[in-house]
Amino acid sequence: MRTPGTDRIDAPRFGRRALLTGGAAGAGLGAALGAGAVLGIPALTGTEDAPDPAAAGFGGETLPCHGAHQAGVATAPTAHARYLAFALRPETDRAALARMFRILSDDIEGLASGEAPLADPEPELAARPARLTITVGVGPGLVDRVDPARRPAWLAPLPSFARDALDGRHDGGDLLCLVQADDPLAIAHAARMLARDLRSFAEPLWTQQGFRRARGAEPAGTTMRNLMGQVDGTVNPSPEDPDFADLVWCDGRASASDAADVSWLAGGTALVLRRIRMELDTWDRVDRPGREQTIGRTLADGAPLTGGTERSAADFDARTPHGLPVIPGYAHIRRAHSEDPAERIFRRSANYDADGEAGLVFACFQRDPLRQFVPIQRRLDELDLLNEWVTHTGSAVFAVLPGFAPGGVLGAALLA
Repeated sequence: MRTPGTDRIDAPRFGRRALLTGGAAGAGLGAALGAGAVLGIPALTGTEDAPDPAAAGFGGETLPCHGAHQAGVATAPTAHARYLAFALRPETDRAALARMFRILSDDIEGLASGEAPLADPEPELAARPARLTITVGVGPGLVDRVDPARRPAWLAPLPSFARDALDGRHDGGDLLCLVQADDPLAIAHAARMLARDLRSFAEPLWTQQGFRRARGAEPAGTTMRNLMGQVDGTVNPSPEDPDFADLVWCDGRASASDAADVSWLAGGTALVLRRIRMELDTWDRVDRPGREQTIGRTLADGAPLTGGTERSAADFDARTPHGLPVIPGYAHIRRAHSEDPAERIFRRSANYDADGEAGLVFACFQRDPLRQFVPIQRRLDELDLLNEWVTHTGSAVFAVLPGFAPGGVLGAALLA
């Protein structure tokens, strides 16, 4: 049965979960349906009416989870994000992975649409998803358990960078769930349900939360600011750009330098995640001109030091009356800049501030991190004045799976 006004199909979701979990869970399904009837919860009784977008209001809005690509990559950023990395249990084999992805698909469909996952003890917490998305990525270890010949060369730890100070607390992982929403309560509940349903397949490895300004605090489409006060992410491809797909989405074809069978990745993308600590105490001692010279942009509006507005192209040839570059050679934007249009990444970062430490959860999507992210980071690692105030403490690479259709299963192509 298709839920009116959505792309979600209800009956197969309950049917395949019952099939997966067998008799014991079958009793749980009955119990859940019974509880739903007692509590009068539409999601559990199957009596829900068509959603009324006008009545949804802030917090009640949903984003579709189905499509050629997973939600949470090119969809508009939300105010909050949580990265959940897991390590597969030793006994999780290919058959178990198939069950795991079926359960994950069910959970994503339910949570993103505002319905409670099966046997949710607090289904009311799922009722206001606040544009919740759950994006799933796989690490090298998971692909190797399926078939090492299907792992692309880029799905591995990044090459070492001289200034990295990785602390081992936010590195790698076999499975990643990126949960995003405008409401931290929706994220907390979704994360709890995901951890519960993954428990028999994987163990939690690390978690990282992130935030931006609250939705509505500034006009939609405004470039985020990081905790150093900088406009962060101005030069970023847009999903509307004609070359966006070539930069971000994998096409499933092997490259000339990599013979791996990557057909399962068509519609997916590569995620590079870097946890970057900021030394705000010493950054505070730098005067405003010094900060702007470090970045190469004004703090007020993010315009390049060569003039214009935030979106104006930087003039890297411009000179001062004394013959010096207006944008110094060590400035961040000069070091990050490439003349190769294929050497670009799609950023989707967030701030973090917890346990006495603040920084940036730098996330970027691309087809091939070795050709896109790594050359940029090498230049920054070699000579970027901003390195005096930032330290990379965590690093991970995941293959974000292609999207799935209603009634389909995430990761089906990988396990085919």
